Amino acid sequence: MGIPRPVPVLLVGAALTGTLLVPGGAQADPRPEPSPVRSAEAQESKAAKSPASTAERALQGLVPEFSHTAGYPRERQLPTVPVNPADKSLKLGLTPYHGIAPKLNALQKLGDRVSVEIAGRSAGGHQLYLVTVTSPESAREAREQERMRERIENSPATAARDQQIKAEYKTPVFINNNIHGNEWEGTDAALKLIEKLAAAKDAGTEELLDHSRVYFNVTANPDGRIAGTRANANGFDLNRDFVTASQPETRAMRQIAIDKQPAVMIDLHGYVNGTLIEPTTPPHGENYEYDLFLKNTYANALGMEAAVNGLGYTEAEDGVLPAQIPFRDSQEGWDDWPPIFTPQYMPFHGATAAHTIEFPMQVNNRAYDTLPVEELRRRSAINTDIAGAAMRATLDFVRERGAALIADQIETFRRADAGEAQVPVSSETVPGVPGIGPEDVYTTDFPRAYVIPASGRSQRSATAAARLVDHLLANDVRVERAVRDFRVGSRTYPRGSYLVDLEQPKRGMANVLLADGRDISDKVSVMYDISGWSLGRLWGASVVEVKDGRFDVRSTPVRSASSAGYVARYGDLRLRLDDPREIAALNSLLASGISVREAADGSAIVPSSARREAWKLAREYDVVFAATRARGSEAFARTRVAAAVSSGELFALREMNFDVVPVSTATLNAGFDWSAVDVLMASTGLDHGALNASARGALDAFLADGGGVVGLGETGAALSSDTGLLAAKAVAGNGDANGVVRVANAGGLVTGGAPDHTFVYSPVWFTDLGPGVRIEQSYGAGNPLLSGHWRPLEDGTGGPADAAGRASVVSAAGAEGSRVFLFGTEPLFRAHPKGVYPQIGRALLGASGS
Repeated sequence: MGIPRPVPVLLVGAALTGTLLVPGGAQADPRPEPSPVRSAEAQESKAAKSPASTAERALQGLVPEFSHTAGYPRERQLPTVPVNPADKSLKLGLTPYHGIAPKLNALQKLGDRVSVEIAGRSAGGHQLYLVTVTSPESAREAREQERMRERIENSPATAARDQQIKAEYKTPVFINNNIHGNEWEGTDAALKLIEKLAAAKDAGTEELLDHSRVYFNVTANPDGRIAGTRANANGFDLNRDFVTASQPETRAMRQIAIDKQPAVMIDLHGYVNGTLIEPTTPPHGENYEYDLFLKNTYANALGMEAAVNGLGYTEAEDGVLPAQIPFRDSQEGWDDWPPIFTPQYMPFHGATAAHTIEFPMQVNNRAYDTLPVEELRRRSAINTDIAGAAMRATLDFVRERGAALIADQIETFRRADAGEAQVPVSSETVPGVPGIGPEDVYTTDFPRAYVIPASGRSQRSATAAARLVDHLLANDVRVERAVRDFRVGSRTYPRGSYLVDLEQPKRGMANVLLADGRDISDKVSVMYDISGWSLGRLWGASVVEVKDGRFDVRSTPVRSASSAGYVARYGDLRLRLDDPREIAALNSLLASGISVREAADGSAIVPSSARREAWKLAREYDVVFAATRARGSEAFARTRVAAAVSSGELFALREMNFDVVPVSTATLNAGFDWSAVDVLMASTGLDHGALNASARGALDAFLADGGGVVGLGETGAALSSDTGLLAAKAVAGNGDANGVVRVANAGGLVTGGAPDHTFVYSPVWFTDLGPGVRIEQSYGAGNPLLSGHWRPLEDGTGGPADAAGRASVVSAAGAEGSRVFLFGTEPLFRAHPKGVYPQIGRALLGASGS
């Protein structure tokens, strides 16, 4: 992380001025299939695991294997990996994971240019190899490089005038490979290029490596490479995880971005024919310095296009179409709006050119299973060749324009640090890029700051605030803490409140995480993926935007959030259930056999005799056990869940310490012991109509005996309808709609203390409610969409106006004290909206009769 500013800091506020279209014959739809929400990979063999330790919940970065100031080369003998004949790479004639370490060990011996480090481990426990190729550096020279890097980030105005940086700083380049495990060939192209760079004696290579460092993440997803899956061992698409950073591979890439600060990065994917090379179509991320980014990204795209087409592959002879650049060749459908993708995340850490590259010849999924091996290997060889051409062209671009790229990186940080307005793109501000029009202009008015108010031990947001602050810090955002009370406008904040000053080099990173975002429904007809993600609205902490005005705050830099964990010294204890960590703590208590009772407001009453266990959990989960005189009523019970859910939902359930057994239509048809579970949760992979007679009878018996149900989306609603559980009509909105929406909470068991915003994807609402059906939550009146993309369908239905005021979460009493809950929202989407998790947690507890 960058060096914090010295203390004390004086902040003086002032107003700032300032249906998927796949071009040209794609071999495969690059969107997740069939829906980003409901991945079939959630089931048993792809079951997500809970985080390795609760220390990971802050999503902290990795400790570097080597000091930033160690010289190069940094040789490391990698341990060999047992041969795995089932590695899916082998069929394609590509390098299996077990073959990578021996190759890297040999490449380190070719000379003094190649270094290998372990950047982390995958969810499945495989090592992530970070290779650096550069001319040798002494320890002193490496220290100078690090000092210059820090100067560029933390003192950009000074760095812009620094002659040493202009003469000596090495341009960092990052080449990321195989983030989708069954898009293999970038890894093999990288290994070939590393070998070439290690041994080349030509003047061009020597010039390149004297003036740059080239970093290769050899395989970002070894789990998927071995298994032939898009996702990692936890079932996560890593190229959707950069806002949340729930997975260890994503956190490793995040730390590379922070530590290495690449000016240029490329991310190698497949399969779109012809080869797709970003920059993208609108909408463009509004927090970028997009004029600088577009200038460089388009220029590098032209070079890569020429290199790929120059290989001589043709449609007639090889089945290969000419390369395409979406910004130039398409109207929409491939956007750079969300920072969940690697190339859209990297600009917030200084990348002034970043690309997704999709090589053309499909070899995964059905093609892998049906095509002859000879044809698969022919295609893989072409893809490897094209990936290598893109890499080499990028290095040529860096060799020719390295100084200008660093100057633009410095300017990116300088504008942010100075609080300057963004420069809108136009033919004047970005000369040489054709086709720039008003549809490409996306800027934002950055607020002056954000305040995360201090929370007392009885307030629900203390735990959430600590999690959010640690997440900001892990993303290299500067956070400060007030040492005395301060006033902004008409509001006074207590000492201990956190401040995020937007006059900092990584203001784009801060704002993209904390801002509400924008409703862009009228900007384009279709989005490639999600369009809203606000941590300020979805992670449970109170976040206040300070748009303008003047304020003086004496503060100190924060290196980690202050612990919120606390246990009252006397009497019984009250644990709120408004945060996933509080749900996790409750489930831990119940697993230990401690009797916990439910209070009238839905919180948990813990007996004083459990104070020692409470202290342990307060430290582990950073939660508050406050003093209470309430006695509580019904006792909570340990809830065992049969879950037909997506990978993200399964991961979130285990993060809340629920005892979960993944199920599907197939497992129920094979025979399932319902006596081992209390609640069925269904969002995907369970089709009641496809159950055989025995499975249907067993499910009916489970429900008749008091088994609870929590259903999400159309799958959950269909299950309820097919089994007659709850009298309600489920209405499906536009299936592509997604974003942050306003809601009205009824309070009580599920939504008591819940945020007034939640997340939707393929939203559902409920009408024609029968007797006994309770509305737990409704969509907001008017237009409920705060940020995202939600249009009506072609017939005018399914839009936000139809959902306004309608029930989004409903419940009804089931047999023998159990309950049924149906959600039209996505409270666990990709393990992301932390502040909304408890709605599902409480529903599961309630559905079990707790």
